Amino acid sequence: MEPLGSSAKQGRKITLNASTLAMSVMVIVLLVAVVFAANSNEIVGWFVVVISAGWLLLAGFMMFGLKRGAQKINESLREATAAATPRAQAGTVVVDEATSQRDMKLDHSFKIVQVQARVIAEQRELKTPESEEMIDRALDTIQMTASNARDMIKPAKPLDGEIIG
Repeated sequence: MEPLGSSAKQGRKITLNASTLAMSVMVIVLLVAVVFAANSNEIVGWFVVVISAGWLLLAGFMMFGLKRGAQKINESLREATAAATPRAQAGTVVVDEATSQRDMKLDHSFKIVQVQARVIAEQRELKTPESEEMIDRALDTIQMTASNARDMIKPAKPLDGEIIG
């Protein structure tokens, strides 16, 4: 199997030559065993022929099976790469846990500010003696929430020290 993005012809040529060489050696071993068995006409010679034929069949099965398997894996990798390409182009964003937590806290702070703004709007319409107190408490809550949110946004202190390379 060749790596993605490489020249497939070069990788296949080396694999094909090595497998062809191995199969050629196995065929030569089988032919030599047949010739010796036929000349000596002994049972042991024919056992050697059967054993070398078995090894030739096993080698052929392994070579063609591995080649087929490698082609299937290569095909599935290409399909997976093709399927992943549109998602990667869509702009994958990696967010760490700390950033996610901070964003949730900021979202909660903004919701508090929205609720307090609604309370202020309602109390301004009522114009009761308690309205001024409710408005003051809502403004205090907004101030505190804004201060807390700004503290979350402030960047961390820069690192200082010696760089060891």
